[in-house]
Amino acid sequence: MTTMTQASVREFKMPDVGEGLTEAEILKWYVKPGDTVTDGQVVCEVETAKAAVELPIPYDGVVRDLHFPEGTTVDVGTSIIAVDVSGGTAATGTAAAAEAPAEVPAAPTAAAPAEEKKSVGSGRQPVLVGYGVATSSTKRRPRKGPEVAVAQASTALRTELNGHAPVAADTPRPLAKPPVRKLAKDLGVDLTTVTPSGPDGVITREDVHAAVAPPAPEPVTAPAVSVPPAPVSAYDAARETRIPIKGVRKATAQAMIGSAFTAPHVTEFVTVDVTRTMKLVEELKQDKEFAGLRVNPLLLIAKALLAAIRRNPDINASWDETAQEIVLKHYVNLGIAAATPRGLIVPNIKDAHAKTLPQLAESLGELVSTAREGKTSPAAMQAGTVTITNVGVFGVDTGTPILNPGESAILAVGSIKLQPWVHKGKVKPRQVTTLALSFDHRLVDGELGSKVLADVAAILEQPKRLITWA
Repeated sequence: MTTMTQASVREFKMPDVGEGLTEAEILKWYVKPGDTVTDGQVVCEVETAKAAVELPIPYDGVVRDLHFPEGTTVDVGTSIIAVDVSGGTAATGTAAAAEAPAEVPAAPTAAAPAEEKKSVGSGRQPVLVGYGVATSSTKRRPRKGPEVAVAQASTALRTELNGHAPVAADTPRPLAKPPVRKLAKDLGVDLTTVTPSGPDGVITREDVHAAVAPPAPEPVTAPAVSVPPAPVSAYDAARETRIPIKGVRKATAQAMIGSAFTAPHVTEFVTVDVTRTMKLVEELKQDKEFAGLRVNPLLLIAKALLAAIRRNPDINASWDETAQEIVLKHYVNLGIAAATPRGLIVPNIKDAHAKTLPQLAESLGELVSTAREGKTSPAAMQAGTVTITNVGVFGVDTGTPILNPGESAILAVGSIKLQPWVHKGKVKPRQVTTLALSFDHRLVDGELGSKVLADVAAILEQPKRLITWA
């Protein structure tokens, strides 16, 4: 029996499964110590602030240890599982990349361009998100003979002329992602002078900004005051249940607070007769082009909103506070608010403006079923432009929805009820609903918001306008 060495153990770290995420909760382990795993096998499910994601292991071996139990929230970059790969199975390129932060590449030399060209197309394995790129194992042969003397003489001459010793050629290059390097270059910050705070010594955007920020004034030390400890509130477990705020619910709460107190909200309402829309829904259910597709009032409401945006494109925008610019979007990623067991999420249909009605129905069906299964990916919830929230499914008339962060408008749809309505000069029972449109008043004034809401109402009252306004 062979003795397991430290070199034969690979530590799999919690990756960044969504841009900017810093932590994730381990929901479920699919393996236990002693189990054999293969490259690409899913070993656990984690929940980030955006969605539940399954994590595959990047190498073959035998599970040695699970570092955290289910229900634990772990920082990105922290090792969560150890795997013994000594059983004749070498670690793959991906596994080596997982430990890449521990190895710092040398500073560029005259031979660097040739080595870079050689590495292109060399078949190197891709790396996990959040772990960086594996460093090259190529080593230059040491210089011999006269070359050493020439180099030493050159170094002495530069020292005499400049008054200081040059920077050593093998000074470790600071670890930072390309966007951070560009930010440092734009701000004139030397990364070698920045103190890193990221995992494995990686320099973050905050570190660069801190390097150019003026030093904080020295705090004035107040005299020590004896403060009695705060009383601990009584908690009756038989009468109360306390639920930790984490995952999707925590992220949603933070996003709503940020949106409500950053963007000045305005909400407008309109009550509309949707009898003809309901008749069209029933007709489409019988149309063979929609066979097997989900056809409901939300489909036509979504199409009506897309048509209203096409007629009033300025509402499809966002506010860039940093650049002090209004960003007009020439595409519509239509968000659909969905209530799930993990909380409210808003996945979006990418390029919804370019889809036909059957294509839109198919995308809506996939979005809803994926959300209910808890399998919505982080990418599906990014880059939304406008959103629809259907509160009518809960039997309420309407509400004042809060904007999804980064978007300019959100349409709330109330329940559709049979109500007395004046139709062709007579009071008749008609299918009626109330729409509410909230918008960012920095981007959208009352005229534009009113036009969009009025257009949506007009289409739902007379669906044939979808044809005449196309």
